[in-house]
Amino acid sequence: MKIVEEKVLSYLDSKRDEIIDFLGKLVRIPSVVGEELEAQKFMYNVFRDMGLEVEMWEPDVDVLRRHPAFFETTSFKKYGYRNRPNVIGRFRGEGGGNSLFLCGHIDVVSPEPINAWSYPPWSGIVVDGKMYGRGAADQKGGIASMTYALKSILDLGIKLKGNVLIGTTIEEEDGGIGGALAVVLKGYRADAAILTEPGGSRIGVASAGVLYFRVKVMGRTAHASRAHLGVNAIEKACTVYRALMELNRERQKRIRYEYAENEAPHMKGRATTINVGVIKGGDWPSTVAGWTELECRIGWPPGESISDVKREVETTIMEASKEDSWLRDHPPKIEWFGWSAEPSEQDVNHPIVKLVKGTAEEVLGERVVFAGGSAGLDTRHFILYGGIPAITFGPEGENTHGIDEYVNLDSVIKTSKVLALTLLRWCGVT
Repeated sequence: MKIVEEKVLSYLDSKRDEIIDFLGKLVRIPSVVGEELEAQKFMYNVFRDMGLEVEMWEPDVDVLRRHPAFFETTSFKKYGYRNRPNVIGRFRGEGGGNSLFLCGHIDVVSPEPINAWSYPPWSGIVVDGKMYGRGAADQKGGIASMTYALKSILDLGIKLKGNVLIGTTIEEEDGGIGGALAVVLKGYRADAAILTEPGGSRIGVASAGVLYFRVKVMGRTAHASRAHLGVNAIEKACTVYRALMELNRERQKRIRYEYAENEAPHMKGRATTINVGVIKGGDWPSTVAGWTELECRIGWPPGESISDVKREVETTIMEASKEDSWLRDHPPKIEWFGWSAEPSEQDVNHPIVKLVKGTAEEVLGERVVFAGGSAGLDTRHFILYGGIPAITFGPEGENTHGIDEYVNLDSVIKTSKVLALTLLRWCGVT
């Protein structure tokens, strides 16, 4: 086995330039969530050329709607699921080994404002060992790593005992309903799954619960010259805002979660957050604002359910409204919309977790820690709805969702080595 592993590691070293070139091509294909088709065509051809059985299919919204985890994502409302396929490649092993699912999301967030970037976001330019571009880290670097991990084994003619699935999915950035959930509901199964989200020396073992909600506050309009006759909804909405921020501070003191706080030093005491991301109100500068809307996100680690969190948010808003004479008689309206995800956690004592941790420490030459629980991830679909143990492990990168996103290219190669060795050790070799 050691000789086989050494051959795989040598192969990946020899293919460094090819792997970087592959990643550059993928980064140069824009695949903002909702517009994933061209990148998925590219991945279909890559998997086909590797000799895999490949399926490319669009999500069935009727099937998805029947599932309790379904919600209408922002991109679904804008684009639907036509011309937004998932791509799954299948390698059939010799039999008698564990199966593994390697998965990455092809969609990326918008690169705007483009003018703020030091390098064009669709360039895939390499500077000082880093590739810059939207999606370079999140998550196309991981896709490159997993693709070449399997390709190394196939090209060397190594026969695995277990089956391997490898796939690229859509709309993870928007909730993964048409992506990972659709994959699970279509019946794809494996003994374990690794999703190649960026992380470097961190293994993701938890996904956050996430909810979006909208609070609408009504006032009473009047001409600005007679503002004393009106009730300004913007002013009244400040009562709701302050109550939510106080709830956020109280929750952050009360709720601690080791894996979320492991993600970075600045995450200490920040395992849960309430963010007021959009405020809209009023119609005209000369009119007292008759309405205001706040659109918010709350995220939290495993330990609370959606119903628990909804109850606490609604109670907080209603209790604060009772302290204001206007809001007491005209209570705010609360609407839950968009993201609606239960949290999930993977048992760190599962064999796949132990194997990846040990293999990663061997290849990286450093301690690997468990992290997660601050953001919603596709792992929840595999764990909660597919019964598939799932973790994230991918290359090191920075500025995901931000300006000048990049991935460390040495880390892309090392991640590919970790995944290749994991395939050999988990699936077994004949």
